[in-house]
Amino acid sequence: MQYPILKEINSRDWNQIFSEELQTESTNALEKGRILLFPQLTFTLLPHENKFLTTSYTDKHTKNISFNVVTDSMRGAKCSLKEHDELKSMIRRFMQSANGLVQKIFPAYSSALQVGRTSFRPVEISGRTTSWRKDDTRLHVDAFPATPNQGRRILRVFSNINPNGQDRVWRVGEPFVKVAERFLPNIQKSWTGKSSLLKMLKLTKSYRTEYDHLMLNIHDAMKRDIDYQKNVSQQEVHFAPGNTWIVQTDQVSHAAMAGQHMLEQTFYLPVDAMVNPELSPLRLLEKLTGKALSL
Repeated sequence: MQYPILKEINSRDWNQIFSEELQTESTNALEKGRILLFPQLTFTLLPHENKFLTTSYTDKHTKNISFNVVTDSMRGAKCSLKEHDELKSMIRRFMQSANGLVQKIFPAYSSALQVGRTSFRPVEISGRTTSWRKDDTRLHVDAFPATPNQGRRILRVFSNINPNGQDRVWRVGEPFVKVAERFLPNIQKSWTGKSSLLKMLKLTKSYRTEYDHLMLNIHDAMKRDIDYQKNVSQQEVHFAPGNTWIVQTDQVSHAAMAGQHMLEQTFYLPVDAMVNPELSPLRLLEKLTGKALSL
């Protein structure tokens, strides 16, 4: 039986003040693994920014253009200096809008939320050739080999800015606890000293904890298992142009099947800053393994 994955919130304003009741409902829904959908919350491009809705400005070696607010730098773009500044300004403006939204809908997180990278994704998902490990059309929970998050939550804001009426199409799989119960028993323990060696060789940007090891292996096991991809309980979700949605992608099993032209903002949240920390992947994996998994 499918569980209600979407919680719809009616808002047209990125700076809307939400009621305390809606803030509480939204926080609880997010932490339980639901997707918050804002069907009328559109990120509107400025007239001169519409020219970026093409793959012409994307480096052929990358699928995304990313912006780092800490260094004020952008990667993955192929354009003139003037266009570079205009594109960076567009992506930065989305970052500011997304940050304002999460601060207002999740005030309990405001002091602990950490702003990550912003990305513009102008490339069509469907038909893209890649390795099975990088194939995001396969159901997975987010975990990254080079950037261990050490248990922090991965909270993301997405907005479909497609100008041609094309939906962003996802598949959403079973709840995280079922994913963990299915794949955890077959994961081998990491060998002693591996995490320190990876960090010393700069193959990871920070220390890979046992939690990160388990999440990476769950991510890979999900994508590798073709029978699981086909037969696990799942539902298809369409995000129309003008839709914005918020989801914790380390918890929600998802696959991006089709779509072109999207903006995305990543945030990180320490588990202890959650309203219900026991619902986090970290605490659920600690319960299943019977030991502490973070630093």
